[in-house]
Amino acid sequence: MALDAKRAAWALLALAISAFAIGTTEFISVGLLPLIAEDLNISVATAGLTVTVYALGVTFGAPVLTSLASGIGRKTLLIWIMIVFIAGNSLAAMSGGITMLLTARIISALSHGIFMSIGSTIAADLVPEHRRASAIATMFSGLTVATVTGVPLGTFVGQQLGWRAAFAAIAAIGALALIANLLLVPAALRKGGKTPVREQLRLVTNGRLALAFLITALGYGGTFVVFTYLSPLLHDITGFKPSTVALILLVYGIAIAIGNIIGGKAANRNPLTALFYMFVVQAVVLLVLTFAAPFKIAALVTLFAMGLLAFMNVPGLQVYVVNLAEQYAPKAVDVASAVNIAAFNAGIAIGAYLGGIVAERLGLVHTAWVGAIMVAIAAALTAWSRLLARREETRAAFKKAG
Repeated sequence: MALDAKRAAWALLALAISAFAIGTTEFISVGLLPLIAEDLNISVATAGLTVTVYALGVTFGAPVLTSLASGIGRKTLLIWIMIVFIAGNSLAAMSGGITMLLTARIISALSHGIFMSIGSTIAADLVPEHRRASAIATMFSGLTVATVTGVPLGTFVGQQLGWRAAFAAIAAIGALALIANLLLVPAALRKGGKTPVREQLRLVTNGRLALAFLITALGYGGTFVVFTYLSPLLHDITGFKPSTVALILLVYGIAIAIGNIIGGKAANRNPLTALFYMFVVQAVVLLVLTFAAPFKIAALVTLFAMGLLAFMNVPGLQVYVVNLAEQYAPKAVDVASAVNIAAFNAGIAIGAYLGGIVAERLGLVHTAWVGAIMVAIAAALTAWSRLLARREETRAAFKKAG
């Protein structure tokens, strides 16, 4: 259902505002961990569970809720997503203890998972076929802006007015997104199609796809072993003031945005080859951070490189999974995308949880080399995937020749 250019632009803006709100709340805890820990009188590792449980909520919420809600009208579903999002962040803003805060984070995460699954579909439906990629990029620009500005601004608000104020501000942005969706997104959007259970099972039982999901979890999640605890690391190990940490998070966000663009271009020709080299360099950078963290200049340079590589692998991982799904489970490509989103967030959950254990038992600085090991395993699995792909190509060539 393509709209005229002006109406489509306004509808895409509404989706971008929603993506901005959701992207900000995903990583806001990273900047607020020391404040949450101090205010609730808990360890930084326990406060880190706000990242872990959120990621787990997205992991299980994305594929399950997307499948369950496939028969609901897209605009109706979008409105309910933002209502749940506002409820979750409002509850976080009122939390008096860690249990209530973790519950609030799970509620917010459920809205995140399903939005990421249907948002690009809605964006694509708003414009003619030849403009679909641009429409999806416009929607995802909200996530990019959130990474660059939302997290550092939320951290700054939390430092000035308290961490609850940051969640209240996110809930307010969610309310703005809800109003924008009500007014600007058309009602006559198509419903999602149901994917047969047999096709869904192919996604997790096919060896190549299962390996791809594991690479996503380890390669993307490795950075979160250290990134989750970046604020206390910069304060306690490197010696930066809290106000400077918010500025460093802004620079880190800019690096992520640049890396994402580079990653998209690098993965156009051969995603697997690009991913292998990205993971190798990423593992080296994380290892270097272990030794650079106590020194301000060295830490900043290494952190910028870490930011460049943190999300650089995302386009390649998504393209690779979609390519495999088209080959092995062509009727479940949309669900494959949702499962890969779940894998990204499983990686965040594993990384954040592992980082908490390492920070508590070994010290904050050791999160970097542990994250490097996680990414190095992803690089090894990517090399294995390349080998499997080559063997398959060779077999296909022999069959054709014979």
